[in-house]
Amino acid sequence: MIKQVLREGLIAGAAGSVAMTFAEKLEQADTPRPSSHVPARVLERLTGMPAQSGKRLVAVNLAMHFGQATLLGVLRSLMARSGLRGPVASVQFTVARLTTDQILENATGVGAPPSTWPRKELVIDVVHKVADGFATGMVADALAARGGPGPGQLHAAAHPGRRTGAAPVGRQDAYGR
Repeated sequence: MIKQVLREGLIAGAAGSVAMTFAEKLEQADTPRPSSHVPARVLERLTGMPAQSGKRLVAVNLAMHFGQATLLGVLRSLMARSGLRGPVASVQFTVARLTTDQILENATGVGAPPSTWPRKELVIDVVHKVADGFATGMVADALAARGGPGPGQLHAAAHPGRRTGAAPVGRQDAYGR
Protein backbone atom coordinates (compact mmCIF):
# COMPACT_ATOMS: atom_id res chain seq x y z
CA MET A 1 0.00 0.00 0.00
CA ILE A 2 2.87 2.40 0.76
CA LYS A 3 4.24 2.28 -2.80
CA GLN A 4 0.76 2.90 -4.21
CA VAL A 5 0.17 5.82 -1.87
CA LEU A 6 3.52 7.38 -2.80
CA ARG A 7 3.11 6.88 -6.55
CA GLU A 8 -0.52 7.96 -6.66
CA GLY A 9 0.11 10.83 -4.25
CA LEU A 10 2.89 12.29 -6.36
CA ILE A 11 0.68 12.06 -9.45
CA ALA A 12 -2.29 13.65 -7.65
CA GLY A 13 -0.11 16.35 -6.08
CA ALA A 14 1.43 17.21 -9.45
CA ALA A 15 -2.07 17.54 -10.93
CA GLY A 16 -3.06 19.81 -8.04
CA SER A 17 -0.02 22.01 -8.52
CA VAL A 18 -0.87 22.42 -12.20
CA ALA A 19 -4.47 23.34 -11.31
CA MET A 20 -3.26 25.85 -8.73
CA THR A 21 -0.85 27.41 -11.23
CA PHE A 22 -3.62 27.63 -13.82
CA ALA A 23 -5.89 29.35 -11.26
CA GLU A 24 -3.09 31.78 -10.41
CA LYS A 25 -2.43 32.65 -14.04
CA LEU A 26 -6.16 33.20 -14.68
CA GLU A 27 -6.36 35.48 -11.65
CA GLN A 28 -3.19 37.37 -12.64
CA ALA A 29 -4.56 37.95 -16.14
CA ASP A 30 -7.49 39.72 -14.51
CA THR A 31 -5.59 41.60 -11.78
CA PRO A 32 -2.34 43.56 -11.65
CA ARG A 33 -0.92 41.17 -9.02
CA PRO A 34 2.62 40.01 -9.88
CA SER A 35 3.87 36.49 -9.24
CA SER A 36 4.80 35.81 -5.64
CA HIS A 37 8.35 34.85 -4.77
CA VAL A 38 7.42 33.68 -1.28
CA PRO A 39 7.92 29.99 -2.21
CA ALA A 40 11.48 30.75 -3.33
CA ARG A 41 12.28 32.70 -0.18
CA VAL A 42 10.93 29.86 1.98
CA LEU A 43 13.06 27.28 0.16
CA GLU A 44 16.12 29.52 0.46
CA ARG A 45 15.60 29.77 4.21
CA LEU A 46 14.89 26.06 4.64
CA THR A 47 18.01 25.02 2.75
CA GLY A 48 20.32 27.86 3.81
CA MET A 49 20.98 28.89 0.21
CA PRO A 50 21.67 32.56 -0.46
CA ALA A 51 18.90 34.80 -1.82
CA GLN A 52 18.50 34.28 -5.54
CA SER A 53 17.59 36.75 -8.27
CA GLY A 54 16.66 36.68 -11.94
CA LYS A 55 16.26 33.28 -13.60
CA ARG A 56 17.62 31.44 -10.57
CA LEU A 57 14.93 33.02 -8.40
CA VAL A 58 12.26 31.82 -10.84
CA ALA A 59 13.75 28.30 -10.85
CA VAL A 60 13.86 28.11 -7.04
CA ASN A 61 10.32 29.51 -6.88
CA LEU A 62 9.00 26.86 -9.27
CA ALA A 63 10.85 24.10 -7.44
CA MET A 64 9.19 25.00 -4.15
CA HIS A 65 5.79 25.81 -5.70
CA PHE A 66 5.52 22.49 -7.55
CA GLY A 67 7.59 20.44 -5.11
CA GLN A 68 5.57 21.25 -2.01
CA ALA A 69 2.21 20.72 -3.75
CA THR A 70 3.40 17.46 -5.30
CA LEU A 71 4.75 16.07 -2.04
CA LEU A 72 1.59 17.01 -0.15
CA GLY A 73 -0.36 14.93 -2.67
CA VAL A 74 0.95 11.90 -0.77
CA LEU A 75 -1.16 12.96 2.23
CA ARG A 76 -4.28 13.20 0.05
CA SER A 77 -3.51 9.82 -1.51
CA LEU A 78 -3.22 8.28 1.95
CA MET A 79 -6.56 9.83 2.83
CA ALA A 80 -8.17 8.37 -0.30
CA ARG A 81 -6.64 4.91 0.18
CA SER A 82 -7.93 4.93 3.78
CA GLY A 83 -11.45 5.69 2.59
CA LEU A 84 -11.52 9.47 3.09
CA ARG A 85 -12.76 10.49 -0.35
CA GLY A 86 -14.96 13.09 -1.98
CA PRO A 87 -15.54 16.79 -1.42
CA VAL A 88 -15.39 16.67 2.39
CA ALA A 89 -11.99 14.96 2.25
CA SER A 90 -10.83 17.57 -0.27
CA VAL A 91 -11.88 20.34 2.12
CA GLN A 92 -9.94 18.61 4.91
CA PHE A 93 -6.90 18.34 2.65
CA THR A 94 -7.20 21.98 1.55
CA VAL A 95 -7.02 23.04 5.19
CA ALA A 96 -3.89 20.91 5.61
CA ARG A 97 -2.45 22.46 2.44
CA LEU A 98 -3.07 26.00 3.69
CA THR A 99 -1.71 25.12 7.12
CA THR A 100 1.48 23.64 5.70
CA ASP A 101 2.09 26.81 3.68
CA GLN A 102 1.59 28.96 6.76
CA ILE A 103 3.82 26.85 8.96
CA LEU A 104 6.68 27.04 6.46
CA GLU A 105 6.22 30.73 5.70
CA ASN A 106 5.88 31.81 9.32
CA ALA A 107 8.56 29.49 10.74
CA THR A 108 11.11 30.84 8.25
CA GLY A 109 10.09 34.47 8.83
CA VAL A 110 9.15 34.88 5.17
CA GLY A 111 5.44 35.30 5.83
CA ALA A 112 3.07 36.67 8.42
CA PRO A 113 -0.07 35.11 9.91
CA PRO A 114 -3.03 35.30 7.49
CA SER A 115 -5.03 37.26 10.06
CA THR A 116 -2.67 40.19 9.36
CA TRP A 117 -3.06 40.07 5.56
CA PRO A 118 -5.25 42.38 3.50
CA ARG A 119 -8.56 40.56 2.99
CA LYS A 120 -8.19 40.51 -0.82
CA GLU A 121 -4.79 38.75 -0.63
CA LEU A 122 -6.18 36.20 1.80
CA VAL A 123 -9.13 35.40 -0.49
CA ILE A 124 -6.82 35.01 -3.50
CA ASP A 125 -4.53 32.62 -1.61
CA VAL A 126 -7.44 30.53 -0.35
CA VAL A 127 -8.98 30.30 -3.84
CA HIS A 128 -5.67 29.07 -5.27
CA LYS A 129 -5.29 26.46 -2.53
CA VAL A 130 -8.90 25.31 -3.08
CA ALA A 131 -8.04 24.71 -6.75
CA ASP A 132 -5.02 22.69 -5.64
CA GLY A 133 -6.90 20.79 -2.92
CA PHE A 134 -9.84 19.76 -5.07
CA ALA A 135 -7.78 18.85 -8.15
CA THR A 136 -5.43 16.79 -5.98
CA GLY A 137 -8.45 15.16 -4.36
CA MET A 138 -10.18 14.29 -7.62
CA VAL A 139 -7.06 12.56 -8.94
CA ALA A 140 -6.23 10.82 -5.65
CA ASP A 141 -9.83 9.61 -5.27
CA ALA A 142 -9.95 8.28 -8.85
CA LEU A 143 -6.65 6.44 -8.45
CA ALA A 144 -7.62 4.98 -5.05
CA ALA A 145 -11.05 3.90 -6.32
CA ARG A 146 -9.34 1.49 -8.72
CA GLY A 147 -8.42 -0.55 -5.64
CA GLY A 148 -11.97 -0.61 -4.31
CA PRO A 149 -13.30 0.88 -1.09
CA GLY A 150 -10.86 1.85 1.64
CA PRO A 151 -10.98 0.43 5.18
CA GLY A 152 -13.02 3.38 6.45
CA GLN A 153 -15.59 2.91 3.69
CA LEU A 154 -15.82 -0.81 4.48
CA HIS A 155 -16.38 0.00 8.13
CA ALA A 156 -19.13 2.48 7.24
CA ALA A 157 -20.82 -0.11 5.04
CA ALA A 158 -20.63 -2.77 7.76
CA HIS A 159 -21.85 -0.42 10.49
CA PRO A 160 -24.12 2.25 8.96
CA GLY A 161 -24.53 5.40 11.03
CA ARG A 162 -22.31 6.58 13.83
CA ARG A 163 -22.90 4.66 17.03
CA THR A 164 -21.03 3.29 20.01
CA GLY A 165 -20.00 -0.33 20.14
CA ALA A 166 -19.35 -0.78 16.41
CA ALA A 167 -16.46 -3.20 16.14
CA PRO A 168 -13.71 -2.57 13.60
CA VAL A 169 -13.85 -4.54 10.38
CA GLY A 170 -11.48 -7.47 10.22
CA ARG A 171 -8.07 -7.07 8.62
CA GLN A 172 -9.09 -9.33 5.77
CA ASP A 173 -12.12 -7.17 5.04
CA ALA A 174 -10.27 -3.90 5.47
CA TYR A 175 -7.15 -4.69 3.45
CA GLY A 176 -8.41 -7.31 1.02
CA ARG A 177 -6.19 -10.02 2.48
